Formats: sequence, structure tokens, C-alpha cells
Amino acid sequence: MTSLCSGRVALVTGAGRGIGREHALSLARHGAAVVVNDLGGAVTGDGADASAAQSVVDEIIALGGRAIADHSDVADWEQAQAMVDRAVEHFGDLHVVVNNAGILRDRMVVNMSPDEWDSVIAVHLRGTFNVTRHAAQHWREQSKARRQVDARVINTTSPSGLYGNVGQANYGAAKAGIAAFTTIVAEELHRYGVTANAVAPAALTRMTEHLIEVDEATAATLAPRWIAPLVTWLASDESRHVTGRVFDVSGQYLAIAEGWHRGPSAEPVADPALLGATVDKLMAEARPNADMTGTDAEGPGRPTRP
Repeated sequence: MTSLCSGRVALVTGAGRGIGREHALSLARHGAAVVVNDLGGAVTGDGADASAAQSVVDEIIALGGRAIADHSDVADWEQAQAMVDRAVEHFGDLHVVVNNAGILRDRMVVNMSPDEWDSVIAVHLRGTFNVTRHAAQHWREQSKARRQVDARVINTTSPSGLYGNVGQANYGAAKAGIAAFTTIVAEELHRYGVTANAVAPAALTRMTEHLIEVDEATAATLAPRWIAPLVTWLASDESRHVTGRVFDVSGQYLAIAEGWHRGPSAEPVADPALLGATVDKLMAEARPNADMTGTDAEGPGRPTRP
């Protein structure tokens, strides 16, 4: 146990397994009191199992830490409010929200159903909004009461949202939205003493093991534990100068993902029939889209007009 997050109260959603579990354990090891939220459902979001969150709480208590379990659904407005209230009522305050809960319902877009779209958007994007919104209200009230606020929102985006991944239009759209949400929240909440950052983890978990085939050595570098150190540091008071950033992180690298910037430009063209040459010139000059490793894609990344 260390003191990096001593005295801080953290709420971690989706903390019963995988990356979220590692966040909760790491925060506790570094002195934070932790609300371990997990509905305990399947990867698809179906079902519930209270033992998922409770098992992590038991691990934390065995370490000598403080934790309580929460089984609320982040996609539900009232339940999200209840989990924030529970943190404040049980531990006396709330300093850190780690939005990590998520599900997968992968499908090619030509086969995707509205329910497969809506359910993924609800858990990832609406869930991140719900918990952040209620926590932000708490911090704003503290700030208006002239209490010192030094709080953190740490969201979970994904390489699928930053760079794109076939078969994950719903998941990628939600994760891209979370990245944009993070940068905007950082701008809006800094006046209250709140920072907002996001992590885009590459890790082998029950949500990704069917997507990634690697050898044993590579699997070790993609263990979920590699994501927790950054999240723990971002949760601490040492990180108060860092906000509005998206971190690309795994056991292979730690990087800052650079967002959209205006690239090559040209004078506007009024006649659409004359736009072809201009667009071709811009395409030739522009950096290609990234592949799933976050580096410039080859081949299809720089298409030209037939």
C-alpha cells in the first residue's frame, strides 16, 4: 500500500473483471477508497451477477484497503445518480470517476440490428455521460460552496473508436464519442477544479480475446494490469495539470493520441464538377488514416480516384 491516492475516493464502473478490476485494485493499493461498480452481466450485457463486484471488494479488503460493491446499471439515469450518492454517503466524498463499463455486440453494419446499436451506445456513451453528469453536479455544488475541489474524470475510449475496426461500428462510434466527450468535459469542468482525460487501452480481456490472436510473450504485454498504472496516476493529485488528453496505452507503449487537426487545404471551389482535381491533390498531400496500431495505414489508407 502506498500513498499516491491516499484520502481519495474513486468510483470505478465495470470493475468486476478485466481492466476495471485492475483499476480498482491498483487504486486501493495506492490508498484510495473504491466503489466497485459492476452489474455482472455477460460481454453482451445480458444477465447480472453480484459476485463479480463483491469478489473485487473482498480482494481489496484483504489487502487492507477500503471498498464497497455497487451493482447499478450505468445506462440508467437514476441508478447512475444512486452510485454517485452511495460513494459520497459511504466514504464522505468523491474525487475520481473511472468510466470503464462496457459491452460488445459486434456485427457488420449491413447485418446490425437497432438493438445491437442502441444497447452498445447506451452502456458506453450514455453510461459515461450519466455517471460523469451526476459526479459533475456534486463537484459544482462543492465549488459553489467554496470548498476546494481536486477531482478527476477518467474515461475509457478504444483504438476502435480512434482508428476504426471492422465489425465494430456501434462500439467504435460510442468510443469515438467518448473521446470527444472527454475533451469537451475537460474544457467545461476545469473551472470547478476537475480534470478529464481518457485512456484507449489495448489489452486481452474477455471482451477482446476473440479479436486478438497473439503468442504468449505478446499476450503478457497485453495483460490488463498494464493499463492501471496510468489510470492510478491520473487519479492522483499529481495529475492536476493534465486534462483533455487521450492516452493510447498497453504493455507495449504509452502514448498520447493526437486528435483531428486540419490538414492540407485549398481555396474553396464553387462548381462541384471542378472539385475532382482539388480533392485528388489534397488526398495526395494528406496523411493517411491510422490503422489499429495508431500508425499510418498503407494501401487503402490513401485511395485515389479511378
